[in-house]
Amino acid sequence: QVQLVESGGGLVQAGGSLRLSCAASGRTFSNYAMGWFRQAPGKERGYVATISRSGDTTTYADSVKGRFTISRDNAKNTVYLQMNNLKREDTAVYYCAVGTYVYIVSPSSWDYWGQGTQVTVSS
Repeated sequence: QVQLVESGGGLVQAGGSLRLSCAASGRTFSNYAMGWFRQAPGKERGYVATISRSGDTTTYADSVKGRFTISRDNAKNTVYLQMNNLKREDTAVYYCAVGTYVYIVSPSSWDYWGQGTQVTVSS
């Protein structure tokens, strides 16, 4: 079992930045790929970014490429999502998740999930 706790969400104006954190416990953090996903009201949960166990491989959804950066600190059992130049369409609940393969981005393939943190971008 893995426990994940997200933090760092909030209300920000369009063009602003936020940094999300996800602290993991329960298993060896560095054994797993990590991902960020989001779910807007009335929409399905979707992929945002993933990072490999060592952190040397990252992937991004086209909608966030160039604006968001995923990173991890295995010594702190924490994964981050730096979000810059935020847009209204980034408004969603953001979830971190534990998985096995960095290139498999379907949410159904990820094993453990946090409770989510709300990000709201105003115009």
